Amino acid sequence: MTAVIGYAARTRALAAPNSRIRRILPVGLLALDAAIAAITTGAAALLDNGMSFDPDSADLATRTSAPLLVLGWVVVIGLGGGYRTQVLGGGADEYKRVLNATLAYSGIVAFVLFMAQADVSRSFFLFFFLFGLPALLLARWGARNVLHRARSKGHLGVPVLIAGDNRHVDQIHGILDQARWLGYRVVGAVTPADEIGAAVGNVPVVGTTDDVTEAALRADAEVILFAGGSSTSAQDLQEKVWDAEERGIGVVVAQSATGITTGRATYRPVGGLPLMHLGAPAWAQATRIGKRTFDVIGASALLFFFSPLFLFIALRIKLHDGGPVFFQQSRVGRQGVPFRCAKFRTMVTDAEDLLAALHVATGYDGGLFKMDDDPRITKPGRWLRRYSFDELPQLWNVVRGDMSLVGPRPPLPIEVAQYDAAARRRLHVRPGMTGLWQVSGRSDLSYDHSIRLDLYYVDNWSMLQDLHILWRTVGVVFNAKGAY
Repeated sequence: MTAVIGYAARTRALAAPNSRIRRILPVGLLALDAAIAAITTGAAALLDNGMSFDPDSADLATRTSAPLLVLGWVVVIGLGGGYRTQVLGGGADEYKRVLNATLAYSGIVAFVLFMAQADVSRSFFLFFFLFGLPALLLARWGARNVLHRARSKGHLGVPVLIAGDNRHVDQIHGILDQARWLGYRVVGAVTPADEIGAAVGNVPVVGTTDDVTEAALRADAEVILFAGGSSTSAQDLQEKVWDAEERGIGVVVAQSATGITTGRATYRPVGGLPLMHLGAPAWAQATRIGKRTFDVIGASALLFFFSPLFLFIALRIKLHDGGPVFFQQSRVGRQGVPFRCAKFRTMVTDAEDLLAALHVATGYDGGLFKMDDDPRITKPGRWLRRYSFDELPQLWNVVRGDMSLVGPRPPLPIEVAQYDAAARRRLHVRPGMTGLWQVSGRSDLSYDHSIRLDLYYVDNWSMLQDLHILWRTVGVVFNAKGAY
């Protein structure tokens, strides 16, 4: 306990500047958005004669219209939650808020211009938003990358205390340690009184879940992350949250603490009791015609674009050892329906016969089998795997309807046979060529972590998230991290 308090005291001076910078991050983003909106307005005016900003010739209404357009844009983004610290730097929610706010603002501006019968050309209006929206999203992406790099190097981290039983504390800490770009710096943990004394990885235990707020203050934590086992009942958890908030400590609640995914939840008070209504699950939306149409068009276009690369890869494999170009393996698709998953062959022709011996040599005990230096991989196969080119034939699986461009990792039948009730939820949607597992670490992820990411995708699907994952996949593939 003393060591933890001493550590907090030694790092308090270092953390103070970080804390100040974190507080002004929303202001910096607001200034960035305002600058982009101003540049967009000026560019639209220069490219269109429908509005003049010459101070010597423009009247008062014209001179004030540009600043009002800029101000209104950032105000609507702010009202839409685009500058809330909780959404900055992680997930697709930040982009979604900027997108929705911009679409809403375009409707507001169009209505005002129509009612005022303003003399503004359609080309100015279209350029203003069609150029401005991508520019805003691209700027957010750039700012997020800068923030992620700073966090990965240990800067701008938020001191976090994890509350929960030993198993959940260890699980949450592993996730946060792997995803340092999230900016959570674990300074300690509190566990139930009957688990005090048990080791929790390398996380110092600074108290019990009964005095979680006091422990957070002692450890100089700015946020308490409540995980499974942190409370004995919903009322107990609520009281702990109230106590933390009254002391000025931020609160994050992991799904494991409640067992409910709240992304599709709405609350309706009845007699002072807030009732949580769960809407249709996100996976139901992910199976509809919109996503399928996007898959077919996108996969067909990519097949045409990569056709020269297909020919080069096929020749490279054939000339290496004379074996077959493609390797087909049985995988399990939506609702448990098996299909043949196509890949470029990256292993020796008798790879399946050597698998049993490798299982014994590596102590394989279930799940997806991966080796950092698999001796069965051929020379061209290593290059193909490094950049995931071996998976390009799966585009044909997407066109056929076996797979999707984005989705859970396609599992083997032996994996599905070991699924519990939770893991079987992965089968509600088509497996994907890429997904959260791909952009979060690929083969560096543990089996349990991969399953957890897939379940999150199934429960929180959105088209915007799919586009975000596809965008991130490009960087992950060329970075080649976690590919083997």
